[in-house]
Amino acid sequence: MGWWDEVDGSDEWQRGIFYFLSAAYSLVSLVALVQLIRIQLRVPEYGWTTQKLFHLMNFIVNGLRAILFGVYHSVFLLKPKVLEMALLDLPGLLFFSTYTLLVLFWAEIYHQARSLPTDKLRPAYLFINGAVYTLQICIWAYVEIDQKPVAIEVAKLFFAVVSLFAATGFLIYGGRLFFMLRRFPIESRGRQKKLNEVAVSAFDNDADVDVLYHPVLNLIYYMLVEILPSALVLFILRKLPPKRVSDQYHPIN
Repeated sequence: MGWWDEVDGSDEWQRGIFYFLSAAYSLVSLVALVQLIRIQLRVPEYGWTTQKLFHLMNFIVNGLRAILFGVYHSVFLLKPKVLEMALLDLPGLLFFSTYTLLVLFWAEIYHQARSLPTDKLRPAYLFINGAVYTLQICIWAYVEIDQKPVAIEVAKLFFAVVSLFAATGFLIYGGRLFFMLRRFPIESRGRQKKLNEVAVSAFDNDADVDVLYHPVLNLIYYMLVEILPSALVLFILRKLPPKRVSDQYHPIN
């Protein structure tokens, strides 16, 4: 415990761990950007597909995390308190949007496979995310008006509820899709790839645990909950979509 307290009170340890997290998030963000550019160059005519949006949002989320950990001293000294909370909560909100987008993708696959309507899935995604952001802005305003400890606890409780909601979506559609894919023939194209994607991502949801009181907890939490799962999902989704064959092209017999 003496070592634990020493690390907690050491500026060098805090600086080193936060800069390491900043570098790790920067690497994941760069990978997401490179994959987005590769996909866009390969199939520009497809527009903004779910896969492209997923990579773009991963680039933004991990880039914001990298900046926040890179300038952590300035963030923790921000006044008023609500501004600090907003900067720290924003990447988590975007993380929520990024991986609920993945849930939307799974839900569309599941509904199409079951011949169920999919027209209400995207509006539901937009409505849920809009409601979450609106409520979060209201809570930030409440914290600014009533700067009591209870207001900060309300903000933390809200984020915990949002995280629980995201985890529920992962369990429902991730579980359904996982077991549905297991019933496909072994030789089905893309079956194992999709199973890996669902299995890895099922553990990739952001439960906003306040671990900023100790740098080692920050390292463990963000590595296990965000950085490593995000990197694994990007690795699984690294395969480029097939090029679109022009309607004017006819193979020579």
